Amino acid sequence: MTKYSPNESDTDNGGTYTAEFLRVKGLAERGVANAQHSLGFMYFNGQGVAQSYELAVVWYRQAAQAGLEHAQYNLGVMYQKGQGVEQNFEEAAAWYRQAAEQGYAAAQYNLGWLYAKGQGVPNDTQQAMHWFSKAAEQGDAGAQNNLGMMYDTGKGVPQDFKQAIFWYRKAAEQGYARAQFNIGLRYDNGQGVPKDVGQAMSWYRKAADQGYAPAQFNLALRFDKGDGIAQDSQKAILWYRRAAEQDHASSQFNLGLIYDNGQGVPRDEQKALDWYRKAAEQGHAGAQNTLGLRYYHGQGVDQDYEQAHAWYRKAAEQGFPGAQYHLGQLYDAGHGVMPDHQEAIFWYRKAADQGHLRAQFDLGLRYETGRGVPQDYRKAMSWYRRAADQDYAAAQYSLGLLFDNDDGPQPDVMQAAHWYGKAAELGHTQAQFALGLRYDNGQGVLRDYEQAHHWYLQAASQGHVRAQFNLGLMYLTGQGVHKDPGQAWMWLSMADRAGYAAAARYLKNAASRMDPNQLALARERLPV
Repeated sequence: MTKYSPNESDTDNGGTYTAEFLRVKGLAERGVANAQHSLGFMYFNGQGVAQSYELAVVWYRQAAQAGLEHAQYNLGVMYQKGQGVEQNFEEAAAWYRQAAEQGYAAAQYNLGWLYAKGQGVPNDTQQAMHWFSKAAEQGDAGAQNNLGMMYDTGKGVPQDFKQAIFWYRKAAEQGYARAQFNIGLRYDNGQGVPKDVGQAMSWYRKAADQGYAPAQFNLALRFDKGDGIAQDSQKAILWYRRAAEQDHASSQFNLGLIYDNGQGVPRDEQKALDWYRKAAEQGHAGAQNTLGLRYYHGQGVDQDYEQAHAWYRKAAEQGFPGAQYHLGQLYDAGHGVMPDHQEAIFWYRKAADQGHLRAQFDLGLRYETGRGVPQDYRKAMSWYRRAADQDYAAAQYSLGLLFDNDDGPQPDVMQAAHWYGKAAELGHTQAQFALGLRYDNGQGVLRDYEQAHHWYLQAASQGHVRAQFNLGLMYLTGQGVHKDPGQAWMWLSMADRAGYAAAARYLKNAASRMDPNQLALARERLPV
């Protein structure tokens, strides 16, 4: 962070400066450089005279031209911030350099920043490193922290976590909050030091107690999740709130989640929305997407598709995949916008390219059906596979169907059974039935009636009517199970009740094999 403070003189809190101002002005007008600098400082702060950045620049310049490094530095600050002059990074760099070459640490630090940012000078990490090193060796905590960051990231030097820790520690021991936070991160990640949650928490706390919002957020996260420490919702809320009140967007968003879920506080939808909105207005993409969802569903606010569109778009344009997908859905349905399938596909693809499962699946479905795009089974398989490889059961099942399709691009009964199996293991009802059929018929797998029974049972228990019918037949015929007319009657009754026409004939067959007591017992077992 660039050091902007031009306050290089002592201040007299609450005193009058009129007599002192006149004394200093007289000396300044006689060409005394230190007086010229002090007069600039008085104009800058409005001490004994009306504040005037323009006149501050005039007197700083005279002292700077006389070679006074304090004035050169302060003049550089004025040019960098555009105070009393038009903002001009080249002029700022020129004045910082004059002070830096005289060994003025704050100017060395600021010149390093300009090289790091490429402002007024070429972007040059070597030069940034040079000037940060000069300031750091004089004990400048900000420069020490920045050196640590350069070693941390390998910018301008080979990456070296131990050197990063060395410089962070020097700054942290001077109470520099950002360096304390950075050491906490290193202990958190075990980079350059052994991983140590206690040390991480200790350094975060030092920075947090100074009001450093990122450290407050990290403390809150630890207490929120109970990650390495005892979970404590109240402490999490305390630290989130301290950071949120400093406009830390992620803390505001997490406070919204806490009020939304009633975690450690009474559930309060309005407070949740207030915090979401604060974070969203600062550009937090997750909060913007959440606000979009609230407006879309009318949750805590009046349903408003146009507002949903506005917030989804803000998040989508930041690359938030969930919002990109939801934006695609709006264009698909024409909610808050004119229907536009091409625009929908554009946003689905954006989300899908980032690994969004539903977007990948929906693109696969579009290419399979030719909705809004030319039908292309190979592209459908490609998108389904991306989602399937992330264990998205619906995509795995759809992939199985494409391999099962004799008219598809790659008919392969073994691949079909493979993907049905993946989806079935994840509880996908249709896949469980399809897998049961494969084992029943020996299609793509070795025939195995016990496995067929197992998968029919899984699907039937979730209400799959054909699985209920097939399971009833297995109990009726004793295929893969012991014959059990009671079980057969129960499953066939469920299929019949759901309207599966073929079940009625077999139901009578099952009933004919039971005595009245058995039938009465079977009726009692029949789910309501």
